[in-house]
Amino acid sequence: MVSKNQPSPINRKLVILSLFFLFILYVLLNAKPSSFRPIITSSDSSSPQTCNKIPLSLSESLLHYATGGIDTTPQQSLQEISVTLRVLEKKSPCNFLVFGLGQDSLLWASLNYKGRTVFLEDSKFWMAMVKKQFPSLEMYLVPYDTKLNQADELFDIGKKLSTCQIVIDPRMSKCPLAIKNLPNEVYETEWDLIMVDAPMGYNHSLSPGRMKVIYTAGLLAKNKKNGETDVFVHDVNRAIEDKFSSAFLCEAYRKEQVGRIRHFNIPSHRTGNRPFCS
Repeated sequence: MVSKNQPSPINRKLVILSLFFLFILYVLLNAKPSSFRPIITSSDSSSPQTCNKIPLSLSESLLHYATGGIDTTPQQSLQEISVTLRVLEKKSPCNFLVFGLGQDSLLWASLNYKGRTVFLEDSKFWMAMVKKQFPSLEMYLVPYDTKLNQADELFDIGKKLSTCQIVIDPRMSKCPLAIKNLPNEVYETEWDLIMVDAPMGYNHSLSPGRMKVIYTAGLLAKNKKNGETDVFVHDVNRAIEDKFSSAFLCEAYRKEQVGRIRHFNIPSHRTGNRPFCS
C-alpha cells in the first residue's frame, strides 16, 4: 500500500461516495437507539429529544474521500472493494487485520463499523502522516527483512521443508517464511478477515515483497481455534502474489478472483487431521 497516489477517473470516485451514503443509510436504519448518544435540548429540558448521529468513523471517511481530491481514491477498484465488502456485510462487526496502510484504510475501518480493524505498516514516515490525520485508526509499525530478489529461494524453502507444512503459531514455527516480530495481539487475536496489500512488492529487487506476509496470513488463518478466515490478496496480477498465494493459501481454499484481488476462505486446522493444503 505504499503507492499512495494513483490517478483514477472522477466517476469512480462518485461511485465510491455513493456506496458510503448507502452504507450510512443502512447503519442509521438498522442501528439500535442505544448505539447513538442522546442530545438534550437546552430550551426544554422537560421533554428531552434524541437524534441519531452519524458515527465518527463514517463521517471522517465521507469528509476524507469527498474533499481529498482524486488522488485519495482507494487503490482498489470498486469491483475489487466489493469482493471484501460482501464478506464484511456478513461478518461485521468482526476482527479485520490489514497488512498495509493506504488511502483505503479509513474505508475498511468504517465498513467494519463497531469491529476491530488493525493495520500493519512498514513505512515509519507514511505511518506518522496517516496517524496525524486519523488518530483513531489502530496501526502498528512492522519491519520486514526480505527482498524481492529472494522470492525464488523462499518459495523453494517453503515447498521443500517439512516444517513449513506444519500449522502452528507463527512465533513457534521453524519455517523461515513465518514472521515472528508482529505485535503479540496479532498472534493472539482470532481474525475473521485478513487483507494482504503490503509491503511494497514492486519497483526494484530490494523492495520487501509479500512472500512472508502471504505465508504468515495463511498460518494465522489455519491456526485459528475454530471457524473460517477470509483472506484477500491484492495485486495477484504480479508473479509473486500469484505464485505464493496459490501455494501457501492453497488453491483448494480459493473462492474467487476479481481483477487484481483474490479471495480465499480458509478453515481452521486445529481440529481434525487436515493436510497443509486440503
